[in-house]
Amino acid sequence: MAKECLCQANEIVVFPCSGGSNCGQIANQVAVDLTEDGVGTIFCLAGIGAHIPGMIESAKSAKRIVAIDGCSVECAKKTLEHAGLTITDYIDITKEGIAKTKNFKLSQQDILFVVKRTKQELAKER
Repeated sequence: MAKECLCQANEIVVFPCSGGSNCGQIANQVAVDLTEDGVGTIFCLAGIGAHIPGMIESAKSAKRIVAIDGCSVECAKKTLEHAGLTITDYIDITKEGIAKTKNFKLSQQDILFVVKRTKQELAKER
């Protein structure tokens, strides 16, 4: 079986940090929810960090690149920038007022709040 990316270019691609905290996991769930809502498509941040050419090229062809970081360490943002990608929309979940913890029983209210905030960012003209 060939090793290849199955990602396709999309208008809006979403890269969550998916880190080891509630906020990282909220970022991931927000990206899933946005994909399920048809707002964008979740993409693989690890593939970008691994500098997989097909994944980077797919991301470059998107009209908008959304980075959702769980906290101010900015792993998603830094990974995308390191790969030469331009972020058009950015969310830092802790800056939205959600405290970073190791509690992985995620609050649906927090997820819905960040989905709403991300959609508000995407509603802005770029």
